[in-house]
Amino acid sequence: MTAARTKLLLSVMEEAAANGLADRSLRDIASAIGSSHRMLLFHFDSRAGLVSAIVQEVEAAQRQLLDELVDEVDSPSELVLALWDRVSSPEMAPFVRLFFECVALTAGAGLTDPWLEVADTVAAKLGVEVDQTELRLGVAVSRGLLVDVLATGDAKEATKAMRRFVELWDL
Repeated sequence: MTAARTKLLLSVMEEAAANGLADRSLRDIASAIGSSHRMLLFHFDSRAGLVSAIVQEVEAAQRQLLDELVDEVDSPSELVLALWDRVSSPEMAPFVRLFFECVALTAGAGLTDPWLEVADTVAAKLGVEVDQTELRLGVAVSRGLLVDVLATGDAKEATKAMRRFVELWDL
């Protein structure tokens, strides 16, 4: 990704996190960030390409966070809860909302496989084996609970549910 494309994408993400994407044209989004729709088309090919790039960037940032957190924990359970604490925080809410809005616009194809792939690296660092089915379940539970946080505006109950899921997973 070129520096110009990255800068443009990050600007769009900040704007979209604050004001949404659903009913906005490329012209509207470009205008809001001080660019032109032609620049968005040049870098992302289409509105769908832009939305897809946003989803990929949000997911990549979360996987990078996972990789950073693995050095701070002693177990997979601690890692899951540390990642949950970060992604369910109020500061992340606009980007989580943007992620789900983009998933709805793109049908979310291919969003789980990168998590399954990064799990091998993380598992090696923690000295554990990863069951791909359990990992897929964990990704689904996390995303479902993030929807709950967005719907209620309160991470407290969803965090209790995540902690319970991790307890069940640890059995």
